[in-house]
Amino acid sequence: MNFPFYIAKRYLFSKKKHNAINIISGISVCGVALATLALVCTLSVFNGFQDMVASFFTAFDPQLKVTVREGKVFDGQDARIRTVCSLPEVDVFTQTLEENAMVQYKDRQAMVVLKGVEDNFEQLTAIDSILYGTGHFLLHDSIVDYGVMGVELVATLGTGLEFVDPLQIYLPKRNAKVNMANPGASFNRDYLYSPGVVFVVNQQQYDGKYILTSLKFLRHLLDYSTEVSAIELKLKPNANIAAVQERIEKILGEGFVVQDRYQQQADVFRIMEIEKLISYLFLTFILMIACFNVIGSLSMLILDKKDDVITLRSLGASDKLISRIFLFEGRLITLFGAIIGVVLGLLLCFIQQTFGVISLGGGSGAFVVDAYPVSVHAWDVVLVFITVLAVGFLSVWYPVRYLSKRLL
Repeated sequence: MNFPFYIAKRYLFSKKKHNAINIISGISVCGVALATLALVCTLSVFNGFQDMVASFFTAFDPQLKVTVREGKVFDGQDARIRTVCSLPEVDVFTQTLEENAMVQYKDRQAMVVLKGVEDNFEQLTAIDSILYGTGHFLLHDSIVDYGVMGVELVATLGTGLEFVDPLQIYLPKRNAKVNMANPGASFNRDYLYSPGVVFVVNQQQYDGKYILTSLKFLRHLLDYSTEVSAIELKLKPNANIAAVQERIEKILGEGFVVQDRYQQQADVFRIMEIEKLISYLFLTFILMIACFNVIGSLSMLILDKKDDVITLRSLGASDKLISRIFLFEGRLITLFGAIIGVVLGLLLCFIQQTFGVISLGGGSGAFVVDAYPVSVHAWDVVLVFITVLAVGFLSVWYPVRYLSKRLL
């Protein structure tokens, strides 16, 4: 056995001459453990919120989305697009078209995003899971076209879940100049009726702006034939999304952009990652402060073991070996604190996941979830453990060398 490690282990668990040193050592372990626990729990809560937000987008956004790099629309009948849609990994594909429009309902108006989709949009996404109302997801029938609105847009226009009067949709005519004498003649106008349902994504960019309607209806308003804004894909369950994405990028070339769900909402997830990083850095700083307790414990231990040091020197121990004893002591305190903190952090995360002990407040229904969401990622636990050990080991290296020379 490594001799300095053996002595350090004896010093850690044996009773000291002064009981205060045992207490300080225990406080040092607790300080490191609490900082570690805070890191594990905080990062897990951020993961929980991120997974929760991702689940909202999952019901609306496709697994993969193909858009043109420059411009707004492209030909949906392009040979490369047909090749992509015929890939064996593709389960469902649909053409979509988006355009800004003005909507009027009675005396209220709003600027919205019209999204025209094909009839298989229900198969592409889990749209049924976010629909509310007495009707069904319906885009058109043989007589009229329907518009499925976000819940916030419903409140803005004051239509209610089922409106009798149709929505008036206004879109500028393509390649037409505005007639100042009769501005209304410069717009295409059509009507959308209520299918009796609205969608709730719990994201303002969708709930407050989007209207889902049929692709044919929107193409007619825009005077398009085969143009689309995007091709949206759902892959088969066993498909590797990253591999399929790379393959599609090679087929389409530089003129197209292929995005997965996280890339489609890059701004949202980037902000959450930055918040998580800042929290990690702040808690690491707190961990550094907690390590000062370890330094204090080591300085007291060095003073307590002066007689032992004299004995070791008489037996031929070098100054370097003696310094390594106290260096191992500091590392053991950090190691036990890290292990205890990780175990307690995982236990608290499990309790929160199972029972939702810590609530968000505001009463039932005030938030999307009642309790803080928690999701433990193995990589985060490993990162926390490595961080604690690195900070703890580095924080005791110089102080032990300095204190050994001054006090011994």
